[in-house]
Amino acid sequence: MTKQKKQYSARNASQFNRWRSLFQFLVCKIGYMVRLKLVYRIEVHGLENIPKDNKYIVCPNHLSTLDPPMIVAIWPRSVAFMAKKELFDIPFIRWWIDWLGAFAVNRESLAPSTVKTVQEIKDSKWVLGMFPQGTRGVPGEIRGVTTGFAGLARLTKCDILPVGITGTNEVKKLPFSGKIIVRIGKPIPFSKDTESVKKQWLEQIEALTGFRYIDTPESEEMVNGGVK
Repeated sequence: MTKQKKQYSARNASQFNRWRSLFQFLVCKIGYMVRLKLVYRIEVHGLENIPKDNKYIVCPNHLSTLDPPMIVAIWPRSVAFMAKKELFDIPFIRWWIDWLGAFAVNRESLAPSTVKTVQEIKDSKWVLGMFPQGTRGVPGEIRGVTTGFAGLARLTKCDILPVGITGTNEVKKLPFSGKIIVRIGKPIPFSKDTESVKKQWLEQIEALTGFRYIDTPESEEMVNGGVK
C-alpha cells in the first residue's frame, strides 16, 4: 500500500500525456460541459488573463466537488489537480482521478515528491491546479487559507492565477435551473514573499466572488505541511 501511494504522488512529465489529455477532453470538455451549459448556464469571464505558457498555478476558491472538472472543462490546457491521498485508497475513484491527471498529496506533510511532480508538470504541456483553502468552503466566506500554495509557487518559481467561482455549491438537475459564474483574475507574479502572494490572492478572490475572507487560527503545519 505504501508503494502504491508513493506511485500516485510522484509523477513524471511523460505521464501527463496525450491519452490522459484525451480522457480529460472527453470527460470534462464534452461530458461535464454539456451539464454545465444545460443545467448551470455557466458564464466564464477573464479568459484573456490566462498566461500563454504553463509556468503558473491555477488557484480557485473551492465550493464543490464540481470545481475541478469544471476548471478543466473551461481551461485551454490540461490541468493536473492535487488530490488528497485518501482518495487513492478507493479503487474506482483512484482509477478515475488518476486518468483525469490528479496526483496524491498528503495535506499534513508536503513530500518532496510533490515539489518534484509540480516541476514535472512544468516540463509537460499541462498546468497545475490547487485550492488554497485546502478543502471545500461555504458561499460568502473564504476560510482556511494559509501560505502553503504560495510556498509551493516559490519553490517551483511559478506565478499564481486567482480564479473566483460562485454557484457550484448549489446542486441542480433541471435544465437552466442553476447559475455558475467563473471569473479569472490577473496573474500574481512569482515572489519569494509568500505572505504578500497570499494577500494578493485573497484580495482578488474577494473581488472576483464577493465573498469575505475570515481569518482562522488553523495551523500552517497541519494544513500545508509547513511550506511557507
